Amino acid sequence: MELMIKFWESTGFSELFKLNTDLFGVKVPGELIMIGIACLFLYLAIKKGYEPYLLIPIAFGMLLVNLPLAELMAKPMNGENGGLLYYLYQGTELGIYPPLIFLCIGAGTDFGPLIANPRSLLLGAAAQIGIFITFIGAILLGFTGMEASSIGIIGGADGPTALYLTAKLANHLLPSIAIAAYSYMALVPLIQPPIMKLLTTEEERKIKMEQLRPVSKTEKILFPIIVSLFTILLLPASGSLIGMLMLGNLIKESGLVPRLVDALQNTFMYIISIFLGITVGAKATAEMFLRAETLKIIALGLVAFAMGTAGGVLLGKVMCKLSKGKINPLIGAAGVSAVPMAARVVQKEGQKYNPANFLLMHAMGPNVAGVIGSAVAAGLLLMIFGK
Repeated sequence: MELMIKFWESTGFSELFKLNTDLFGVKVPGELIMIGIACLFLYLAIKKGYEPYLLIPIAFGMLLVNLPLAELMAKPMNGENGGLLYYLYQGTELGIYPPLIFLCIGAGTDFGPLIANPRSLLLGAAAQIGIFITFIGAILLGFTGMEASSIGIIGGADGPTALYLTAKLANHLLPSIAIAAYSYMALVPLIQPPIMKLLTTEEERKIKMEQLRPVSKTEKILFPIIVSLFTILLLPASGSLIGMLMLGNLIKESGLVPRLVDALQNTFMYIISIFLGITVGAKATAEMFLRAETLKIIALGLVAFAMGTAGGVLLGKVMCKLSKGKINPLIGAAGVSAVPMAARVVQKEGQKYNPANFLLMHAMGPNVAGVIGSAVAAGLLLMIFGK
């Protein structure tokens, strides 16, 4: 009997049902609840297809770290090795994985629409307003400047940027912000259309835009070099994200290393996504995730995303007026950096009201501008609040 008791106490089952987490003043079995949440996220990723490439590893990392006694995130102590996920997490904590994701994004991004229509850069900038409005809201709700910066960046709809900034400024909020950021990115087709419809008239949504001019190879090669020089000199804190994004794009546009481009767009991208996802999920312990702050972050993230979409559309309306009806304000909604999903939403909404309307390439301009804009916003917040 004594042997059986010792065996039971050595298993995770003996700890799984213990009331060891305080949730709104009530003691609950924290690990068991977190395992249930992890299984829910796995269902959403696998069955519903919500950002499966990242949500599956995030959810599984959450599942693993909440299995009692496994100690996969244990720090090395007394000469003993730490847990596997502790070592993998260093790539997230040190800010290595997100810039590598940006390297891969750059290798798969065509900046041609932005080069052909530089005014779309303004739409990408306008969509970042959600970041700063939410930053103010978070401050008013009692979050610190560093925490508010990490929450506000959700409005950029750029998961790697949100993770990079949060790892630097508010590491303890990483799992909550990761879940919020990638959940809203997956819900772009549901969140954006009502806002687009609310802020535009039917006549505006019907506007057909002229075809973009062709962009030369020289322009495409010079673009990442010039953007890197100007942006990083102006805002050095954005160097890691902007530098890797533009390096990936330069590799692509050079046309000399197709195998390297293919590896960045596919194999390397997926490998880094797994490491990033599973280590972010591994921070979602019951003590860190089951808090009132998590609900506030999820709510503020939705505000940030909605305000970013609204900011782009409203500037699009202004540009529509100034151009005497030549710019469809719907393309402003693509100013958030969910590439290329936001641009596809614009295309779909435009064709609802005018079947002859092809807005995809016009929307890709502000869409890729949003990627740059969110990285610049992160660099600005890091410059102000970074250590």
